[in-house]
Amino acid sequence: MYKFDYYTEKDAAAIVNFMKENSFAIVTAFGENYPVATHIPLEVTEDEAGRTFLSGHIMKKTDHHKAFEKNENVLVIFNGPHAYISAGWYTTPAIASTWNYMTVHAKGKITLLDDAATYTAIKNITNKYEAPASAAAFDKMSDSYIQQMLKAIIAFKIEVFSLENTFKLSQNRDKQSAQQIIKALQQRGDDNSTMIAAEMMKRV
Repeated sequence: MYKFDYYTEKDAAAIVNFMKENSFAIVTAFGENYPVATHIPLEVTEDEAGRTFLSGHIMKKTDHHKAFEKNENVLVIFNGPHAYISAGWYTTPAIASTWNYMTVHAKGKITLLDDAATYTAIKNITNKYEAPASAAAFDKMSDSYIQQMLKAIIAFKIEVFSLENTFKLSQNRDKQSAQQIIKALQQRGDDNSTMIAAEMMKRV
């Protein structure tokens, strides 16, 4: 990440909200020969002491499961919108173009949980995305099916000890350039460009 002060979000609540809004994250760990990673939906919570926790579940006997068993230190990457930024949109265009993006890196320690916690994790993630009347609601699953799933997956909880972010949104450009970038992104019209434009508008 670009570690410049003007690209760094200082509002702790805004950082946590970003993580919640982009909770399909990448959890990385130390493998045997290479780093390992898995892409999974996470629950982002805070306790009364202000500590941040990430929870979810993974398949057992995978490279990342084995890595988590051997080393509790993990890095979790939350990615948000991103968009190419043409230098042609600047007031001084004869310089390099760039890419705007938003990301948070959370470092912490992972704890693998028991079957009871895994059962709760399945229930919570299902109920979050399925309506009670859905044919795929948690209470529509048979107990035998759930017990079979419990043999194949394991829940976890990560206590976050470090949060770093880069919200690179052309904060180093003059106001006119920023306005021209926003206009060009809006005209481009794809989802990423529109979201980056909206984030930039909050800061102009």
